[in-house]
Amino acid sequence: MKTPIAVSLLSLLALTGCAPAETESTEAQSIVVYAGRSEELVQPLLDQFTQETGIEVEVRYAGSAELAAQILEEGENSPADVFFAQDAGALGAVAKAGLLVELPAEIYDLVPAAFSAADKKWVGVSGRVRVLSYNPEKVTELPASVFDLADPSWAGRIGIAPTNASFQAFVTAMRVLHGDEATSQWLAGIKANAVIFEKNTAILEAVETGEVDAGLINHYYWFARAKEMGAENMKSKIGQFGSQDVGNLINAAGVGIVEDSSAAQEFVKYLLSETGQRYFAEETREYPLVGDVAPADDLTPLSEIPSPQIDLSDLDALEQTLELIRAAGLL
Repeated sequence: MKTPIAVSLLSLLALTGCAPAETESTEAQSIVVYAGRSEELVQPLLDQFTQETGIEVEVRYAGSAELAAQILEEGENSPADVFFAQDAGALGAVAKAGLLVELPAEIYDLVPAAFSAADKKWVGVSGRVRVLSYNPEKVTELPASVFDLADPSWAGRIGIAPTNASFQAFVTAMRVLHGDEATSQWLAGIKANAVIFEKNTAILEAVETGEVDAGLINHYYWFARAKEMGAENMKSKIGQFGSQDVGNLINAAGVGIVEDSSAAQEFVKYLLSETGQRYFAEETREYPLVGDVAPADDLTPLSEIPSPQIDLSDLDALEQTLELIRAAGLL
C-alpha cells in the first residue's frame, strides 16, 4: 500500500510532467547510426561528437548498399535513427522508399543544392571525385574516356573494385547518362580487362607496386597515401578523362534522418559544422561542402572538375545497377 506521502509525490510528478521529461531526455541522449563509411575513417569523429554533446552513438558499419537494403527490409521498424552513406545512390534508394524524413531548412540550406536531394531528404557532407590513378611509366597518354578502358589494349592493366559503393554509383551514373545497353557493353569489356580488388586502397597499392598500370578510385585515396609517404615518393599519379566524361563523376557522402529527433538533427548538424567539415578535409582528404572550410590538399576546385552534368538524386536505382554488374560477372 502506498503511503499518503508516496501518493502525493506521484501526483506531483504527474502534474509537473517531470517523469515524462526525464524519459524523453534519456531517449534523446542516444542514436543509432547505420554507417556506410569506413570505421577507421569516421569513428574518431563520432567519438568526438559524443564527447562534445553527450549524445551516445551506436554504430552499425557495413557497405552503403548493404545498409540501404537493410533499411528497406526493416521499413518503419528499422532501429536506425540516421543513415550515413558513402554515396548519394544508397541514400536516394532509401529516400525513394519514403524512409527518410524531410530535413529542416536550417540543416538543408547549409549545403549547395548540387550535393543534396531535391526533395530535401538527405544532404551531402563531403565530396569526392572519381579519378584514374596510373603509373606514368606505363601510361604515357591518358585515355580520353572511361569507355576506352573496355578496349582489349587494356587487358590485365586496369584495377577496379566492383563491391565498392563508389564504383556502383559511378556505374549508375553511366546508366543514367548512356543507358543500360551501353553500360552493359562497358561492363563486359571491363570484366575481360580488369583485375578485381575489394577496396580502392588495394587498387592504389597495386598501381604503386606495378601489379596494374592504372585503376579507378576516388581522389582522396591518393592524397591520403601521399600524406603518409610524401607526394614526391609516390610512383603513381592521378588524372581525369575528357570534359563531361562520366569517369569524372563528382559524388557525395551524405546523411539522412530515418527516425527524427533532436539528437539525430544534432548529429547531422555536427557533420556539417566547421569541426566536421575540417575533419573530412584533413583526416579523410575529401572536399568539404559547407562554408569557408578549404580542402587540406591542393585539390582542383569542384567547379573546375570536367564532370558530367547529373542530378545526384538520379543515382537511386541501385538494384538495377547491381543486376547489371552481376550479369557481367563482376559480383
